[in-house]
Amino acid sequence: MAKRTIQIINSVVNYVVLVIIVALIAIASYALWDSEQLYAAASKSNYTAYKPTAANEGKSFKELQAINPEVFSWITVYGTHIDYPIAQGPDDMKYVNTNAEGKYSLSGSIFLDSENSRDFSDFNSIIYGHHMDKQAMFGEIGTFSDKKVFDSHQYGNLFFDGKDHGLEFFAFMHVDAYDSKIFWPNVNESGRQGYLDNLLANAMYTRDIGVTSGDHIVLLTTCSPSTTNGRDVLVARISNDVFENPFPSTSSTGDSLISIDSLGSFFKLIPLWTWLLLLILVLLLLLLLIFMLRRRKMNKQEQLSEKAQQNEQEQLSEKTQQDAQAQQDEQAQTLGRKL
Repeated sequence: MAKRTIQIINSVVNYVVLVIIVALIAIASYALWDSEQLYAAASKSNYTAYKPTAANEGKSFKELQAINPEVFSWITVYGTHIDYPIAQGPDDMKYVNTNAEGKYSLSGSIFLDSENSRDFSDFNSIIYGHHMDKQAMFGEIGTFSDKKVFDSHQYGNLFFDGKDHGLEFFAFMHVDAYDSKIFWPNVNESGRQGYLDNLLANAMYTRDIGVTSGDHIVLLTTCSPSTTNGRDVLVARISNDVFENPFPSTSSTGDSLISIDSLGSFFKLIPLWTWLLLLILVLLLLLLLIFMLRRRKMNKQEQLSEKAQQNEQEQLSEKTQQDAQAQQDEQAQTLGRKL
């Protein structure tokens, strides 16, 4: 009875462990699906139909503005997947989790600082965007920390006031999020030269394009995963001249210099938490396999032990019967002699 109880308990334990593994796999699958949905929501392809071009004369862009009047501009960084509409809210929190169509979204939007003018007439304007994997939103700003990327990506485009304007990138910085000397929108005239000097002094890389305090500059900023409270900032001068895209083959396909071009680069795009989750699942599956193999071995040993005990009992019973028969025979013989 006790052995039968142990077997039942073992079966229940195996079932519970299996249910836990299946539940973890289900949770992991949902997490991966949810992550994919987040990246899909942040993809630039969601807004391609609204992009203002010479062909449609901004008609599609006006359709987007009809959906959300707070969208007023469009930014493109040549050779990357940064190709998004720009919104501006009453504060700098609204578009952290609101997309360009005005709907709730964890991926948010690319948005201009609420203290800046929408016509980019300020000396310095600040544009924010989430740092996301899979080259979404401002996820590629951090790649400019590679000097080869910085050197090869010099231009972009900024559409506002119904026409295109050129962007000339001249600095890349990695700074603290609370550095008020950098994150100071609309610097007054007396502080412009000091602001520009401080910006260039703190830059990781610079390009001499003759920027002066009389120009209008824009800072593209996003979170940096490399440091706590770190921010990656790509700085450009706004020009009335429109620059030709030096990556023409990338504009229509969405591929870029830093796109997925090998299996190794594909793996690099997978978030670290996904690898950790997969590793945990593999370890759990291995533990389950080892546990089940050990239980099978123990059950086999228990069966062999039970069979050995059964044989021993049968042999003992047979010997007892033989002894009893021998004793009966002996008693019969003794009784026969007495008679």
